[in-house]
Amino acid sequence: MARMHTRRRGSSGSDKPAADEPPEWSDVDPEKIEERVVELAEQGHDPSQIGIKLRDEGVTGTPVPDVKLATGKKITEILEENDAKADIPEDLRNLMDRAVRLREHVQANPQDHQNKRALQNTESKVRRLVDYYRGDELEPDFTYSFETAKELLED
Repeated sequence: MARMHTRRRGSSGSDKPAADEPPEWSDVDPEKIEERVVELAEQGHDPSQIGIKLRDEGVTGTPVPDVKLATGKKITEILEENDAKADIPEDLRNLMDRAVRLREHVQANPQDHQNKRALQNTESKVRRLVDYYRGDELEPDFTYSFETAKELLED
């Protein structure tokens, strides 16, 4: 299938190996993992950053290869249970951050047509994601604009 905003085809990505249980060498207590996930979230880390930190640093020195295999829950589910969930989903926040940076760049450099196009593409992706999350993760009347994105990202 082709990519959304280019004429190229997408490159095939690697799939995670299918596993039903954590590896034998990873004997970490699920409760300790959940505590560490909440602790990292309170420090301001996003769910993807939490997964990387647990994979690299682990809990009490033992790496956690996959939080879902070890605990039976995704990182976002653990955060929801402990009321540490972010107000905006991570993918939407990242796209809004990129759109704000591009908008500020285009305002400073109006002759940069390539980044004008990148801004249009990024904002269209943001609008599609807002439609996807509206009602569940976002308020039903939420609409994207540069000003609202800038306000949300300042928090």
